[in-house]
Amino acid sequence: MSDDRQPDDVLKAAKKGQVAPFYLFYGPGEFRMERVLTALRSLLVPEAARDFNLEVLYGDEPIEPEQIINKASSMPFLAERRLIIVRRTESFKAEQLERFLPYLDKPSSSTCLIFISARTNFNAKFYKKFRSERAAVLFDELRGNQIVPWIKRTASEDFGVTLDGEACAYLHAVVGNRPRELYSEIEKLHLRHGKNVTLEQVKDAVTHSRVYTVFELMDAVSMKDCASSLRILKRYLEEEDPRDAPLGLISMLNRQVRLLWQAKAVLLKRGGVQEVQKKTGLSPFPARKLVEQAPSWTEKELRNALERLRRSDDRLKSGSSPRVILETLILSLCS
Repeated sequence: MSDDRQPDDVLKAAKKGQVAPFYLFYGPGEFRMERVLTALRSLLVPEAARDFNLEVLYGDEPIEPEQIINKASSMPFLAERRLIIVRRTESFKAEQLERFLPYLDKPSSSTCLIFISARTNFNAKFYKKFRSERAAVLFDELRGNQIVPWIKRTASEDFGVTLDGEACAYLHAVVGNRPRELYSEIEKLHLRHGKNVTLEQVKDAVTHSRVYTVFELMDAVSMKDCASSLRILKRYLEEEDPRDAPLGLISMLNRQVRLLWQAKAVLLKRGGVQEVQKKTGLSPFPARKLVEQAPSWTEKELRNALERLRRSDDRLKSGSSPRVILETLILSLCS
């Protein structure tokens, strides 16, 4: 996997006119993948020539490899390149995939052929070919320290919006690691405030967003503010899907307690924000929050909190009343 290319590297090369004749796009980062595909369409095929030089094909439709190869071998019309995207590559049988190999050995230099696969087997000849040519591109989920730079870059490149590090970190802390939701929040900020967005404007915008409620609840529970926690819980249950919200909240609380425990361990060794940031993989803003919140908890309380969360999860799955379970849980955590 260390040899696989990163999406940003592919885009940077494409902007310089350096485009491989074929790629394999794979991994769970679907939103990032679609954004890269959109960017490559704009870079490689002028809008006026797309009807003739852009094709999207599907492996689960009645189509044979030879038909795709013929299209890839055709010369572009009124453009420098053809772009062919083959979705659902995993739907082809193994012997069908191997029929692409002669073309991949001698591809057309005027075509960019992109295969998208939800499942890959890099022991198979077809998939192994992409890795050996450094044409396999991994779209992984964004994690930890990748998020804030991604927010800042996306805001600037897609909307011309300037966000400083604190504003990006706050947005990350509230929305989480989900690129689609982060992109949506950036778009709202752009529409509301234009190109220069301050930290206070970000706080104001996300406070009126549904994603803020669960973030606010985590803060209230972490500070053992019982009255605020119950009030926010009521709002959360009213705003969210009643079928998924209770278990989703248990998961978030579980994560929060574990983060508090990690921060507690760092503080006991006289560490600070930087050490908490390194331990948890969080950006500076949420790490500072943990440093403020962790002293309110003892190790025994954190251990008991995890046990209460486990029991509450079992009760929810057994069909007990979600509101009663969650209110009891919040009371026990904050007491």
